[in-house]
Amino acid sequence: MAGPDGVRRRGLLLRWGLPRDEAGGRHVAGFFVSAVVTVLLVRLSLAALGYPQLGGGGLHVAHVLWGGLLMALAFVLLLSFAGPVVRPVGALVGGVGFGLFIDEIGKFVTSDNDYFYEPTASLIYLVVVALLLVSEGVQGRRPPHASEALAGAVDLAVAGVAGGFSTRARRRARDLVSSAGPVAGAGEVRALLDVVESDADELPDPIGAVASWVVRATRLVVRARWAPWVAVGVLSLAGVATVGRGLVVWVGGSAVPGWVVGALVVSGGVSVLFVMIGAARVRGDRLVGYVWFRRAVLVSLLVTQVAVFRLDQWAAMAGVVVDLAVLGVVGAELNVMRAAGRGSGTGAPVR
Repeated sequence: MAGPDGVRRRGLLLRWGLPRDEAGGRHVAGFFVSAVVTVLLVRLSLAALGYPQLGGGGLHVAHVLWGGLLMALAFVLLLSFAGPVVRPVGALVGGVGFGLFIDEIGKFVTSDNDYFYEPTASLIYLVVVALLLVSEGVQGRRPPHASEALAGAVDLAVAGVAGGFSTRARRRARDLVSSAGPVAGAGEVRALLDVVESDADELPDPIGAVASWVVRATRLVVRARWAPWVAVGVLSLAGVATVGRGLVVWVGGSAVPGWVVGALVVSGGVSVLFVMIGAARVRGDRLVGYVWFRRAVLVSLLVTQVAVFRLDQWAAMAGVVVDLAVLGVVGAELNVMRAAGRGSGTGAPVR
């Protein structure tokens, strides 16, 4: 069992009492998806309605105000209730508020408060990508510590002690205790989970429901053996098209910043190169090959689409959707191969 010395050997965040939430990645993703969807709906609605102004007599109620109020409401909810149940609601409400807020970024960075500032879409995308990278740095760069798994079970027990466990919640909490192993307190937590009453009533979790549907859909797609190769083909064509678009913009002498042209040509070329490396490696080692395919998608998402947003926000949005779909298929295929490797004892920790 881990004693005080064991605690002192843990990372600084754990010693400060900051374990990562095992559902944190899903909640963060839900926050940003709801933010991006909000931005799209706002811009589509304003364009369809002719950009009306809400107010009169010299007043204009900007939607950044409603965004701030919704983000404040999300904080109030998260600070008012203990346990994990409120977090999906807070992520959804906060995401909508953040979308309303960040949509008006053009007014924040221009002296004339220009909502239609041309690089706005790129700035919004850059902010979202930067925050997602911060989240990935917190959530995904090291495996969970045993104490974090146990803390996750205790966190679920907070809701169970107050309102009972559904069958799903009890199973999830027990799985976390099992994954924690023989860490101090595991037996006591397991005993607590056993005595919590059963109750099927739960606050709806829209983020969890959507996440479960996406996982089921990607697994279903991956079962069709042609699907990953179609995804790789789409990725290859997109990379070539990106290079071509950058060259067309450059040759045409369009009034586009040089960094946009450079980003299109270089990132498109790098994506194609990564796909070619993956295609060459996949016959000898499928796992390594698909890791290269995943890197190609990430280059497109993190670099290419920033430049495309500077040219055409709607084309870029379509590109992001395609990239995310390809990333989902490639990621699901990687998960299948890694699970098979763990089952046979040959899994490799390749990112």
